[in-house]
Amino acid sequence: MMIKTFVVKAENLRAAANACASRSRHGLLAMFACDERISTGSYAIYCLFDGRKPDGLVTVKGLVPAEGPLEFPSLTPVIPAAAWYEREIFDMFGIKPTDHPELRPLVLHENWPSGLHPLRKDFDPAREVPEADKPFPMLHAHGEGVFEVPVGPIHAGIIEPGHFRFSQAGETILRLDAKLFFTHRGIEKAVEGLTPDEAFPMVERICGVCSVSHALSFSQALEGLTGTSIPERAKWIRVLTAELERLYNHVGDIGNLSAGMGFQVAVSNGARLKESLLRLNEAVTGNRYLRGMVVPGGVAMDVTGKLCREIGAALERFEPDFASLVGLMRENDAFLNRVDTTGIVPFAAARDLGVVGPAARASGVDWDMRRDKPYGGYGELDFAVPVRHSGDVAARLWVRVDEVPQTVRLIRQALERLGAAGPELAAAVPPAPAWGAGAGWSESARGANLHWLMMDDDNRIWRYFVRSASYPNWPALTVAAPGNIIPDFPLINKSFELCYACLDR
Repeated sequence: MMIKTFVVKAENLRAAANACASRSRHGLLAMFACDERISTGSYAIYCLFDGRKPDGLVTVKGLVPAEGPLEFPSLTPVIPAAAWYEREIFDMFGIKPTDHPELRPLVLHENWPSGLHPLRKDFDPAREVPEADKPFPMLHAHGEGVFEVPVGPIHAGIIEPGHFRFSQAGETILRLDAKLFFTHRGIEKAVEGLTPDEAFPMVERICGVCSVSHALSFSQALEGLTGTSIPERAKWIRVLTAELERLYNHVGDIGNLSAGMGFQVAVSNGARLKESLLRLNEAVTGNRYLRGMVVPGGVAMDVTGKLCREIGAALERFEPDFASLVGLMRENDAFLNRVDTTGIVPFAAARDLGVVGPAARASGVDWDMRRDKPYGGYGELDFAVPVRHSGDVAARLWVRVDEVPQTVRLIRQALERLGAAGPELAAAVPPAPAWGAGAGWSESARGANLHWLMMDDDNRIWRYFVRSASYPNWPALTVAAPGNIIPDFPLINKSFELCYACLDR
């Protein structure tokens, strides 16, 4: 995978990034900082774009001299998708995006002292951090009869922490602001100084239900950086496990969405089908969540002919069962009435925010990394990318429903290719070039996950950046909620299937 890099001075970053954005299909994919004082005497701001070639990315790298001033012109006024990335850079590195329209804390909350930036190299993660008591500004709507409903960060169900502040008039939501980043896992910092093999168990657990996707993205970043070609058999086993991951996630998410309106029969049927797929995962990899299969250089285990036949038979049983679940939804007018025209994200908002995955495709953004930036064996396989245009809860549901038969189709093609592939499972991964950088990506059930990796001169990780699919999709929730009634918020929220912990890498 090729990365074409343009290096510019910090003051020219906005103009250079804007030029790249105007020439790319999907705009800004990710943005992050790197402490490169040891090699260049500067901090670096990286802006990643999809570029025109299907097998590579375009990077604009802005150098911010360490002697200051630590600032760069904000991209947000011309590229709205940069808003969260720039707030995170300010929190974690103390590099200020000037002219940012809403530069308030994102990752570090009111209890974190000012002037401490955890991703700088001179920050010691073992040090004791004193507790601060700063204000954490939230956004509000004002006017006669407007009141606020605070929800979370502790919720009634067994879900992750997140605080929502609804400004309302009666039951109608006027504005939603979200305060997230409560889990503070620090994975990007924790893997610095580790070898890729030492870091890999943490990489695979960035998300509990997208472990294959994250393992793939990291492995592909390392393989691209080291020039490693994986064996043919590993290629098809990777496609197989990635699509098994998509299948159980989509089926579970389709059933779970119904929980947002108490449609219990659909919830139960979705859970039953998901359980059968998790058992299939365990039979294939020894793990219900498919961990332990993808490794840098290939795969760790074979999928035998007997297992291939078992997977084929499971799919034969699954398809009519899934059609029955979808039929329950399509024939229920009360269900359809709740999901149609609820929680709309317009096409322009989805495009400007860089939304990914089913959430983007439900708003008419025709973008899927498997087809548009093909990796592994996807470029050799035949599949369609379903797209809808209404941008509502229904569209996000039906895109997932439409993707399920495409996933089954991909699994069958991977099984067929496996039969003709040689026995080799993995290739040796040589040491990475000193101070080289690589990027890897994959299309998870939630959308594109992107990993970026820089290695030092001892083949250890210098900087690791992860952009999970939930990261660009969370801001879309604050677009979808206003104008709806608050009882519909759980339904809207579930239709995105956003992950909280994935934000805190």
